[in-house]
Amino acid sequence: MDQRLSDLLRQFELQRLEVNLFRGESRDIGSPQVFGGQVLGQALMAAYSTIEGRVVHSLHAYFLRRGDFNHPIVYQVDRSRDGHSFSSRRVIAIQNGEQIFTFSASFQLSETGLDHHASMPEVSSPENLPDWSRPSAEIAALLPEKIRRFLVRDRPFEFRPVEPIDFLDRLPAPPVQNIWLRSVGQLPNDDRLHRCLLAYISDFNLLTTATRPHAGSFITGEMVQASIDHAMWFHRPFRLDQWLLYSMDSPSAAGARGFVRGSFYTREGILVASTAQEGLIRVSKK
Repeated sequence: MDQRLSDLLRQFELQRLEVNLFRGESRDIGSPQVFGGQVLGQALMAAYSTIEGRVVHSLHAYFLRRGDFNHPIVYQVDRSRDGHSFSSRRVIAIQNGEQIFTFSASFQLSETGLDHHASMPEVSSPENLPDWSRPSAEIAALLPEKIRRFLVRDRPFEFRPVEPIDFLDRLPAPPVQNIWLRSVGQLPNDDRLHRCLLAYISDFNLLTTATRPHAGSFITGEMVQASIDHAMWFHRPFRLDQWLLYSMDSPSAAGARGFVRGSFYTREGILVASTAQEGLIRVSKK
């Protein structure tokens, strides 16, 4: 297995400290604090570790404090309810004795029922698009250090944006992004793991969609961004080692906050998951 992917999977091998208490390793992915997707995915895995025979269909989370990637995170699970068809779990992420994140998730026994979904946008296939794993060395040298540190990291995922990304361009653009993504190698046949990894990757590129109309982005170093809350709904099974289209749009930015919605589609155009996030977007004072 690719070393990048192997290291990512180790982050989801949580250590059970007690019946409802787990500890997860943290990683530095180039951001100033623990990556929000890591906490989302690990919290979901902690909740899943107390569930049998049911699949997650929704989650809702709040980011309370910045996490420190130099230290592990402890996840405390509350088994709120186990009903006939649904189970509910609440998770608190703790670091240095403080809550940094709260999380609720609902799990359901598999059922059949009514079935329809929105159509996937008409976009180019991933084979016809450039890889956006990292900027070129020439471009990277022109970026602010804190931005360069994030962008030049090796990732366990491939990203192929439909809309061209110019790391140095500050021209306004519509608040829309479509990005094909998949893991760099084959993943285990574990639906639980694929859903946790999708929660992880759902935090990439989402909030930046709200900055596109404003002639600047996190690339310029002039905007401070941080996730405030994150919601996700899982509609159908999928594999994250096969191409998924992450289609994002931002209907509003106001009050130093941006709101963004996202949809994950398979290559066949099947909607498999949806996301929504509000985050802090504050223009830095010079």
